[in-house]
Amino acid sequence: MTTAFDFSATDIEGKERALSEFRGKALLVVNTASKCGFTPQYAGLERLWRDYGAKGLVVLGFPCDQFGHQEPGDEAEIRQFCSLTYDVSFPMFAKVDVNGPRAHPLFNWLKSEKAGFLGTEGIKWNFTKFLVGRDGRVLKRYAPTDKPESLRKDIEQALG
Repeated sequence: MTTAFDFSATDIEGKERALSEFRGKALLVVNTASKCGFTPQYAGLERLWRDYGAKGLVVLGFPCDQFGHQEPGDEAEIRQFCSLTYDVSFPMFAKVDVNGPRAHPLFNWLKSEKAGFLGTEGIKWNFTKFLVGRDGRVLKRYAPTDKPESLRKDIEQALG
């Protein structure tokens, strides 16, 4: 059985990271963008990370430029923007595709595990979120319009 911990990804510093390093923790996986109407959600994601990190939640940000060219910068620019504008300290990764032939395998798996609105697999926009349980299985998928603070009850349940 495949779990989120079977994947790896390049982090924003250019290092390959195995998600197995987060085994036993709950994950909130988010495709992010710096120039999107939902970009202020970085603040809420950071708040979740700070509030629940010690209890076992890891927020993982995956910049993506597939929606309205809203993540035009390179990794250095993205890292600087996130740090200076939202004081992001949760793990960030290199830019990925979340749809199409070059989609990152993690996102292909996440989409196949939890379909979106009306059963569609494709990610529709930036800040789609996936909550993964401590066992590595996808618990829930959230729309870009779902604010991070609205996920607290589900996160608390996932953390047990």
